[in-house]
Amino acid sequence: MAPSKKPARATDSTIAENRRARFDYEIAETYEAGIELQGGEVKSAKRGQLQIAGARVLLRGGGSSRRADKKREPNAAAPRTPEAYLVNSHIPPYQPKNTPAGYEEDRARRLLLTRGEIKELIGALQEKGRMLIPLRAFLKNGYIKIELGLARPKKKSDKREALKKRAHSREMRAGTEE
Repeated sequence: MAPSKKPARATDSTIAENRRARFDYEIAETYEAGIELQGGEVKSAKRGQLQIAGARVLLRGGGSSRRADKKREPNAAAPRTPEAYLVNSHIPPYQPKNTPAGYEEDRARRLLLTRGEIKELIGALQEKGRMLIPLRAFLKNGYIKIELGLARPKKKSDKREALKKRAHSREMRAGTEE
């Protein structure tokens, strides 16, 4: 008897998008990361109330202390585990009147990346002008994921050129519709 296949379902639906990011930055690489949320935040995000415009990603840890580098002493602090955090994102409460005390809408939320990915990103961010920004938030197999872009700011001339191209294509479409 042949194994039955489950029907394919849409597993990737966008929750929030940082549309300004692709205009302001040149995206070199993209990464996919999970995000650590509290229960009410998950419901609010799935409802589409997650805002990532203007958000950034900060990487912390990963380096070892100078004391531990010289000689591995028994008292020396162990190298900190590298972590990534999403800052300046906004998730309003799911039920405003039933929100836990001390809930912060704009708190830093931990991103779930492998240690190797974080170390790779730390190395890539050493280059001048590079930053890590969220491009979009989406659902994948029931989990909320964030697409991150390794970016460099565009110059004003590049932005002007993009606006000219957009206006030209808009005129061409308007000309074909008539």
